[in-house]
Amino acid sequence: MKSQNSITMNSDFCHGKPCVRNIRWPVEVILDMLGSGMTSKEIVEEHPELETEDILACLNFAKLYLSGHSIKEVA
Repeated sequence: MKSQNSITMNSDFCHGKPCVRNIRWPVEVILDMLGSGMTSKEIVEEHPELETEDILACLNFAKLYLSGHSIKEVA
């Protein structure tokens, strides 16, 4: 599995929000798709620039962020 290094923050992309590999896919959008009921497989099929490991990295990022780590520590 890719590490949380797959999640990047860059002020030139998506207003500095945490994104997947600087490809303009904010973590929050991936989490929203999962929350709406889409599976990882469906997300990757509809958006082939994403990989299953990216989805898992987003979930891991959210877990670390919610555990109290600063966003800069986990991005």
